[in-house]
Amino acid sequence: MVSALYAVLGVLLLIKFSFDVVRLRMQYRVSMGDGGFSELQTAIRIHGNAVEYLPGGLILLLFMEMNGAETWMVHVCGLLLIVGRLMHYYGLHHQLMRWRRSGMSATWCSLVLMVLANLWYMPWELVFSVH
Repeated sequence: MVSALYAVLGVLLLIKFSFDVVRLRMQYRVSMGDGGFSELQTAIRIHGNAVEYLPGGLILLLFMEMNGAETWMVHVCGLLLIVGRLMHYYGLHHQLMRWRRSGMSATWCSLVLMVLANLWYMPWELVFSVH
């Protein structure tokens, strides 16, 4: 399944972002919250944003593939999701609003495309079946 590739990449991003938070917590000796350190605040938000968007996107991608979407469509949506998250990370990490905005736009575009593809490829005869 093609969507497994993007699930792996998404989880690798989550692991990297999580390690960044842990590293900064140890560096600043902060166990709860952000301790007022802007670098830690940013790392927490980078991780939080990824946690907010990746799981839903990956579920949509999997269902899209399972419903019979073309392989190229799965790749386009998966790449758009992962690249969007990377751009958002880069923009937040380096305080570049254009990158952050572009990353969110790419993420939202991928989500909308996946919703539309799932609606298109949905096995409606099974959805409305009364068996």
